[in-house]
Amino acid sequence: MPTTPTDRNRLDEEASPYLEQHADNPVNWQPWDEEALRTAREHDVPIFLSVGYAACHWCHVMEAESFQDDEVATVLNERFVPIKVDREERPDVDSVYQTICQLVSGGGGWPLSVFLTPEGEPFYVGTYFPRDPKRGRPGFLQLLQDVSRSWQEDRGEIENRAEQWTAAITDELESTPEQPGEPPESDVLESATAAAIRSADRTHGGFGAGGPKFPQPRRLDLLLRAATLDGDEAAGDVVTETLDAMAAGGLYDHVGGGFHRYATDREWTVPHFEKMLYDNAELPRLYFEAAQATGAERYARVASETVAFLERELQHPEGGFYSTLDAQSRTPDARLDEGEEPEDEEGAFYVWTPDEVRAAMGDDPIEAADATVDAETAADLFCDRYGVESGGNFEGGTTVLTVSAGYEDLAETYDLSEETVERVLMAARTRAFDARAERPRPARDEKVLAGWNGLAISGIATGARTLDPALVATATDALDFVRDHLWDADERRLKRRFKGGDVQVEGYLDDYAFLATGAFDCYQVTGEVDHLAFAVDLARTIRSEFWDDEAGTLYYTPEHGEGLVTRPQELNDQSTPSSLGVAAGLFDELDLFVPDEDFGEITERLLATHADRIRSSPLEHASLVLAADAHARGPVELTLAADEVPASWRETLAETPLLTGVVAPRPASDDDLDPWLDSLGIDEVPPIWANREAQDGEPTAYACRDFTCSPPQTDLKAALDWLN
Repeated sequence: MPTTPTDRNRLDEEASPYLEQHADNPVNWQPWDEEALRTAREHDVPIFLSVGYAACHWCHVMEAESFQDDEVATVLNERFVPIKVDREERPDVDSVYQTICQLVSGGGGWPLSVFLTPEGEPFYVGTYFPRDPKRGRPGFLQLLQDVSRSWQEDRGEIENRAEQWTAAITDELESTPEQPGEPPESDVLESATAAAIRSADRTHGGFGAGGPKFPQPRRLDLLLRAATLDGDEAAGDVVTETLDAMAAGGLYDHVGGGFHRYATDREWTVPHFEKMLYDNAELPRLYFEAAQATGAERYARVASETVAFLERELQHPEGGFYSTLDAQSRTPDARLDEGEEPEDEEGAFYVWTPDEVRAAMGDDPIEAADATVDAETAADLFCDRYGVESGGNFEGGTTVLTVSAGYEDLAETYDLSEETVERVLMAARTRAFDARAERPRPARDEKVLAGWNGLAISGIATGARTLDPALVATATDALDFVRDHLWDADERRLKRRFKGGDVQVEGYLDDYAFLATGAFDCYQVTGEVDHLAFAVDLARTIRSEFWDDEAGTLYYTPEHGEGLVTRPQELNDQSTPSSLGVAAGLFDELDLFVPDEDFGEITERLLATHADRIRSSPLEHASLVLAADAHARGPVELTLAADEVPASWRETLAETPLLTGVVAPRPASDDDLDPWLDSLGIDEVPPIWANREAQDGEPTAYACRDFTCSPPQTDLKAALDWLN
């Protein structure tokens, strides 16, 4: 029998990059599994649970200070079962214990540090703890000793607190009202929009009066819908102010494209530099839709550059997308003094000094429009455009790039045409990109997560619909990758994570809902029924594994999955959308194709169950508000009967916002529908396709709103005019 509950660190058996980072710690880390939990019960010792992710800055700090410290490791190994969890792999575990952190402290985040009873009930919680007391935070070593002593001497008090906290988690995450209300009416979007406008920072864009600032894409979706469909000018102003501020500030990578996680300040200047797949999935979708609604080319450019970043830096060779790029990287040699050793620094890959800009521009002049501009002037233009100056706006005298001067002002200052300035800066960005590529790169977490890929597929499919049809190949390649590697068609089960051939973790509601939405979006763009059938199959598993008819809700974990101290729902939008809200909207749309599956009734029940939450705090439930609004407006259908949708029609669709509409391609002839019905596993032609053949061999559009339809139109614009 070992003298400690766990006699070795078991993380070397794990594929998660975050867990692998801790495999050589002196702490005897265990993964979250039955062996670790059983060990805690058998030895009757508390669990110390540490939750983080590979790109988490303060996770790295706590590891360096505490988890690599032998004295800390000795206490953890002898008196606890230490468990390490990657929150991206196990969002269910994170959700449960993050909830109690927020309830107890009013905040949360990562690393999440929780002390649990052997039964998994929490009794002490926090986030980052320094090894020794610092800035009002207790020292982690002393905390471990205090908790261990309390476990021995005040066991009754600890167990009482654990019982109370577990009840609070259950009440917050699992319970549903005994008497559901009525689904929200058509005014729900108006009230949500008003709340969003009240919370908007009309000076610097975004929401809230200070920092940090997060992108909040679903909140912006609410405003864009209100502006586009209801003509709300104030909502449109807040959207454009925020999109412009994010794209001009340091949140956006002006050299390589893509968005960082959040801004640390009100002005969007200094970001937290990690790049997450979900941000770079949701934000291009939003910018593509804003470009379509407003006609602003600058939004299309930002969205396209972000997709290019995904393809270049986060795409698996076979099509799926990796999860994150780290915030930290090694200090470039040019910033080191003689004899100085490089260290991992946040943002080191992305920031600039004036000397680095000049070195990047080289010696060759730039030919642009009506002028030839020498490299020194190009460097000056770059520095003025992006605010690069001595002293900088970030650590060590470096500068986070922000748009600091417009083309018109630069043209006047340098006595050049605006076109020349724009072309010179385009070439200068390319030179800066090439120079930056020589720096030590941030680490990449190469997990492929089903749900996050679903978000990316939707975002890229939106670009294929609104801007560039060629993008559809990127979306469908990612969809095929996830379906091939993570979907068991025989069992109709989805795994969450692929990493280097290793497939693990039962899929959660977000995996199914986000991926099904991505598949459905691919169908709407391509007209390929296999994508629609995959979406329907995923939705059927959502119904069988996540839907609780008695409670009238969808739970986040599958019915046959691992049981935790509570079974959570995911109602709020956080860093990713509410999976329950996304599923509610998806079910309403799929009901048009498989009306005998009761998907529409599930949406109705969900909105009724959670009506009070939606009405009382609409901004926290933006995805549910979007679903409720679409449900209240009624179905908007555009059926396209054609063996191949004409290119001119695709151009027309690219110019036409259909924010609550469903595009439903089908074969030109009814005779060709039978294989489609077989793919969907249905016997009868659904109403959205029924009696909607092509007329006289010509591609034909049928537009319907709330069960009232236009005559068949061989002119797509006429059908869209009828809709509008």
